[in-house]
Amino acid sequence: MPDIIQLLPDSIANQIAAGEVIQRPASVIKELLENAIDAGGTNIKLIVKEAGKTSIQVIDDGKGMSETDSRMAFERHATSKIKSANDLFAIKTMGFRGEALASVAAIAHVEMITRQHQEEVANRLVIEGSVVTKQEKVQAMPGTSITIKNLFYNVPARRKFLKSDPVELKHILDEFHRVVLANPDIYFTFHHNGNEIYHLPKSNLKQRIVGVLGKQINDKLIPVNEETEVATFSGFIGKAEAAKKSQGDQFIFVNNRFIKSHYLNHAIRSAYDELITKDVFPTYFLFLEIDPANIDINVHPTKTEIKFEDERLIYNYLRVSLKHSLGQYSLAPMLDFNTDQNFNYKFSSDPPNNDFSRPSKNQSYPVEKEATFRPGQEKAIGWEEIYKGLSAQPSDHTNVSEEVRTIESEAFQMSFEETNTIKGVSTREPYQLHGTYIIHQIKTGMMVIDQQAAHERILYEYYLESFQNGELFSQKELFPRTIELDPAKASVLKKILDKVNALGFEMEEFGQNTFIIHGTPSGLDSSISIDTLVEKLLYQYVQNLEFELGIEDNLARSMAFSACIKRGKRLEKEEMTRLIDQLFGCKMVYTSPSGKKCFITIELDDLSKRFNQ
Repeated sequence: MPDIIQLLPDSIANQIAAGEVIQRPASVIKELLENAIDAGGTNIKLIVKEAGKTSIQVIDDGKGMSETDSRMAFERHATSKIKSANDLFAIKTMGFRGEALASVAAIAHVEMITRQHQEEVANRLVIEGSVVTKQEKVQAMPGTSITIKNLFYNVPARRKFLKSDPVELKHILDEFHRVVLANPDIYFTFHHNGNEIYHLPKSNLKQRIVGVLGKQINDKLIPVNEETEVATFSGFIGKAEAAKKSQGDQFIFVNNRFIKSHYLNHAIRSAYDELITKDVFPTYFLFLEIDPANIDINVHPTKTEIKFEDERLIYNYLRVSLKHSLGQYSLAPMLDFNTDQNFNYKFSSDPPNNDFSRPSKNQSYPVEKEATFRPGQEKAIGWEEIYKGLSAQPSDHTNVSEEVRTIESEAFQMSFEETNTIKGVSTREPYQLHGTYIIHQIKTGMMVIDQQAAHERILYEYYLESFQNGELFSQKELFPRTIELDPAKASVLKKILDKVNALGFEMEEFGQNTFIIHGTPSGLDSSISIDTLVEKLLYQYVQNLEFELGIEDNLARSMAFSACIKRGKRLEKEEMTRLIDQLFGCKMVYTSPSGKKCFITIELDDLSKRFNQ
C-alpha cells in the first residue's frame, strides 16, 4: 500500500495558519498596529478603504527594518521578540509568535516600505501569496509603511463570508479602540474612505477615553489607583448611575494588552453589588500591571485570553480595589422606583407620562391604531373571537366563583391596600402588575401581556410602514439643540442621516461630530432625553448590523426598542386598553422584533388544576 501522508507546501500551510490568526480585516489591523507599537512608533496612521476589503495601510515612525529583516519578517515563526522558551514567561511586547505577517502575506497582496533612522534610503518589498515579487531601494521617511490589498483574494470561501462594510467597520473600530486606549502616549489617526474618523494626539488616559467615546463620558468616570504585592490596578470606572442596559465600553488590559476574562468581569460586577441592578452593566477602563512571569498569554492565537498564576487572588484584589474607589466617591445612588431604569441617569425624577390619546396631524403618537394601521379591522381578526361569550355564564366544568376570577385574587399576591384600590372595578378591564405586565380577562381565562415587548412590536410595525408611505410627522423644537457624538457614532449617523430623518427627526450635520436637531418624532414621551434616545438608536442600529437587515428594517427595530415604554412604567387603564387594541391590530402579534413573547394566556382549567394539586 503506497504512503499517503505528505508534508503540505508552505503556501498551503501558511493559508491554514492564516485561518487561525486572520479572521477578518479587523484581525489584520490589530496585528499591524501592535507591530507598529512594538517598533517604537510615536505617530501611527491607519488608513482603510471599504472596511478593509480593498486596502489597509498602517504607517509608523518607529525604528524600521534592515533589508534582511524586512524579508525575514514574512517568514513563519520569524520574530525579534523572543529568543528562547523561557522568554515566553517574560513577554512585554504585543507580538511574539512571528505568525502575523507570514499569515497576512499568504492571503493578500502586501507592500512594505521600511527605513531605519540611520539609513538614507528605504527598502520596498512586494509580496503576493507568500512570494516576494519585487524588492528595491526607494526614498521614504524613517519608519515603516505596510499596505494590505485584496484580503483573501486567493481564499474565496473566506472572502465570501465577510460581512457588509458597516459590520466589518464596527469590528475594525473595536480593535482600534482597544489599541488606542492602551497607548494614550502615542499619536493616532484613523481615515476611512478618505474621511478622518479619529484624530487622537498624545494625552493622558482620561483625555484619551474622552477622545474615543466623547465628552459626555467625562463627568461619569471615577479614578482607580491601587498597588498590591501581586499587581497594580489603575484606570477609571463609571459611576453607578452611568451603567447601561447593554454591554459595551468595558475594557480590561493586562500589561497594556486587551484581554477577555469572564472571571475578572464577575469581580468588577460584584464590586457594584447593591449599587446597580442586575440588568445593567458598568463602564470600566482598567489596567493591571503584573509580573509577566505570573501570567501565561500564549493561550490563544488572538492573544486575548490569559491565565494567572493565582486567579483567585487577582479576583479579590480587583474587587476590593474597585469597592474602595466607589466608596471614596460616595456613589451609592438614591433609588427612584418610578424612574425608567433604561434612562435613569438622564431622566427627571418624575415618572414618564406616555400619552396614548389620539394625535392631531401635528402631534401624532405612533401607537395610535387608527392613525397607524389602515385598514385596521382586517388585522384584528380573531381578537373579537377571544372575547366572544365573555358575558355568558361559565359552563359547569368551569364553574368558578366570580371572587376567584377577579384580579384581586390571592393568586396575584396583592396586599390589602392594593386590593382596596380596585374594589368594584370591572373584571374585563386590564390591570397592571408590578409596572411590567398587563393582566386582562378573556373568555377562557386571562392574558398576561409584556408591555415593553408589546409596545416594541407596535412601534416597529408603525415605523416600518411609515418608511413606505412617508407619513411620519415631526415636532419642531422651540430652540434648536446640538448633540455631540463620539467619532464612531458620528460616522454612522452621517451615513444613515436621511433614513433617521425619515423617522420624524429633523437633524443636520454641523461638523466636528456635532449635529443640530430642529425637530423630533411627534408623540415621543416628553421626559425622554433626546440625546440619550439618539445614542440608543445608533447603538441598537450598530448591534443589529450583524443580522444583515436592510437599513429601514434595522432602523425600525432600533427606534422601536429605544422609544418603547419600558418595564416599570405605570400606565392608566385607558393606556393599557389602547395598547392591547393596537397590539392586536399588528400583522404579527405574538412576538416583539427581538423575538420575545408579547403575551401568554393562562386557561381557567390550568388554574383549577393547580389549586387542586
